[in-house]
Amino acid sequence: MNHKLIVLCALAFGAALPTLAQQRFVIERDMPGVSTLTPEQLRDASRNSNKVLHDLGPDIQWVHSYVAGDKIYCIYNAPSEALIREHAKRAGLPANRITPVAAVIDPTTAR
Repeated sequence: MNHKLIVLCALAFGAALPTLAQQRFVIERDMPGVSTLTPEQLRDASRNSNKVLHDLGPDIQWVHSYVAGDKIYCIYNAPSEALIREHAKRAGLPANRITPVAAVIDPTTAR
């Protein structure tokens, strides 16, 4: 196999990708009454968050969130806690606790 071709393809592929986030975080947002928001209100909040994410660039990514009780638990990829705090500030969202993820486990971890 042509090693030059492999290197060139890898370089081209890497250049086409946005900067990869280095860390996964769990963000805990204290938001009394959030579980009673309508689907439309959740949609609007998501749109606002997405706009801010777009403005901040490719280094921060919202993976998903869980609405539970009076809190939202969000999973984000970002290079720093500071960037997550900037997103929260611009989006008008609380970020009461930001915790780096040390490991991910699931039922298959037992194998």
